Amino acid sequence: MASVSRALAPKPSVEAIATGIAADGRARIAEALQDVLGASYRLLVKTQIHHWNVVGPLFHPIHVLTEAHYEDMFAAIDTIAERIRALGHPTAAPVIGTEMTKVTTMSAKELVEDLIADHEALCRSMRDAASEAEEADDIVTNDMLVARLTFHEKAIWMLRAVVAD
Repeated sequence: MASVSRALAPKPSVEAIATGIAADGRARIAEALQDVLGASYRLLVKTQIHHWNVVGPLFHPIHVLTEAHYEDMFAAIDTIAERIRALGHPTAAPVIGTEMTKVTTMSAKELVEDLIADHEALCRSMRDAASEAEEADDIVTNDMLVARLTFHEKAIWMLRAVVAD
């Protein structure tokens, strides 16, 4: 039993990694990615709630679009969290918050506009994190964020097309 206790004792901590990125750069990038991770997780949950609650004549296209979005974001969240760990830093649990309760009473137009705003905010956060990565010569994180920006900018375009007059 003692060996099981020892096997379960290790805890994540900041690790010294020698991959060519300075420790202070890795710390700044990990912190920026943690912001991206939290915002991505909140957007995933919000997208799924909207997916469940959309009604009206545009139910089907919005339902299908939001499902594709939350499935993509679910995989991306794991990639972002694993990148934080690869930089030698533990991840923190994203805070969801109580703002999710209001999303169940939105019209289809309101929920699409809500998702647009969150995607745009996430793009701004990702650009900040990409700048940190570029400054520290972390091409892996920068490349990952460029790919994520591509997804979110396309999502914004598609969602804007749904609510266009």
